[in-house]
Amino acid sequence: MHKLLTASVALLISFHCLPLLPHVAYGKANPSQNSPSMLPVTDGDAYRSSHHAFAAPVILLDVGHGGIDGGTSAQGVLEKDINLAISQKVYLLLRSKGYAVIINRLGDYALSDENRWLNSRSRHTRDLAQRKSLSEEVSTDIVVSIHANWSPRSTAHGPVVLHQKEGRSYLLAQSIQDAMNKLYGTEHGVVWGKPFYILNYVKQPAVIVETGFLSNAADRARMSDPAEQKRIAQSIANGIIYYLSVV
Repeated sequence: MHKLLTASVALLISFHCLPLLPHVAYGKANPSQNSPSMLPVTDGDAYRSSHHAFAAPVILLDVGHGGIDGGTSAQGVLEKDINLAISQKVYLLLRSKGYAVIINRLGDYALSDENRWLNSRSRHTRDLAQRKSLSEEVSTDIVVSIHANWSPRSTAHGPVVLHQKEGRSYLLAQSIQDAMNKLYGTEHGVVWGKPFYILNYVKQPAVIVETGFLSNAADRARMSDPAEQKRIAQSIANGIIYYLSVV
């Protein structure tokens, strides 16, 4: 958790470089005068007790991979870098709207390095368990895990959002999928992410957002472009905000 507080300063500086945001098409938060600071919220219960009865929901952004775990790759582009760049932008967009957001990785490191409580020789298992544990340590309302996709078919393209076998997770996935389909010009449907650890073990409504296929040249170019990353992040934020406005 200490890495979140240390790295947040640099992230907050970059916030001032973002352009002013238009009103979100799907609706936006209506924060009180006591809206939360830009620092990551690390204690959901404390946050709720210090705000009015209908305090903003706490959103956990799970940044896929990191450190020794690069995720998938293509043409020298690493998934872990794409995930971090887009997740940081989603974080800033949501915070600028007054939402309480936690982001579990602000730099290029593996979350397994912070897991000193699970007695497992598997780095991958420690990494996944650390991600799940954070969702339990704070009063998280939803979990959005951000990744990039890959396929042996270079024609496969566009965003895909995976959900739990649970109604609220499905609605969250559908909200984000609809917003991203508009950006990419696709008509993809959401997918039940049956084999994925995060979706099986996180108790809160959770989704995995595959922002595009690194194996597809057009998707890879889009996801590598900082301006396009902002548009992708805005679509994800729009979907989250719409879900929170109707559920």
